[in-house]
Amino acid sequence: MGEDNGVWPGGQPAVGQRAERTREVLERDIELFTAISGDRNPLHYDEEAARATKLGGIIVQGGIITAILNAVVAEDLPGPGTVFLHVEWNFKAPVRPGDKITGIVEVLSVRTDKPITELRTVVKRSDGTIALEGTAVCYTMPLSRGG
Repeated sequence: MGEDNGVWPGGQPAVGQRAERTREVLERDIELFTAISGDRNPLHYDEEAARATKLGGIIVQGGIITAILNAVVAEDLPGPGTVFLHVEWNFKAPVRPGDKITGIVEVLSVRTDKPITELRTVVKRSDGTIALEGTAVCYTMPLSRGG
């Protein structure tokens, strides 16, 4: 991160800067996401029904896959205070319980007049398969730290 120019809290990110996080997706993640979203699609729960589809078995909800990008953006790059303004994501391959996924963001462009970045976003499985790719536009706001 660069200097705080009065526009970017904590400093302006640089084009080409990258960040990533990795985690294992658990069956419990499906249960928790279902509790939040109400998504009870049989593709997430019914092994027999899911196996009969071209996906070949249980898959996790898309919201679980994209959640790792929320963490990278909010915690690492651009960092705390960052929210998504717009996303374009293409789901390329299924993620299953037990898969390890890595969320990767790379800065494509940075505005100097407003704390807005455009990011390349990718989620890869540990076997190297791209599960999701696309772009995101983010806004980073200053956070007041109570004392």
